Amino acid sequence: MPAPEVRAEALAARLSAIGLTARVEQHARHTSIEAEVPESLPAETWREVLEVVAQADRFGLLATSLGGRTLWAVVRKVVPATGDVRGPGHQQ
Repeated sequence: MPAPEVRAEALAARLSAIGLTARVEQHARHTSIEAEVPESLPAETWREVLEVVAQADRFGLLATSLGGRTLWAVVRKVVPATGDVRGPGHQQ
């Protein structure tokens, strides 16, 4: 599986290819991808969009009462394979 950053950039590129303007933000534990969705998005394009975001670890759609719609997706960053990843007080 590609690195999380590569996956996130690939998702953003695919959304852009569909015609959405994707924004990518790095966070401590994940990378988020967001795109505004126009009201006039055809059903066939929605299918493509769903195929893209299904590759993320989580995704959703935020719709406001003012008619705005923001598609979001999250790609989790890799957890270190060594060391104490459970936090203090949980060591064996």
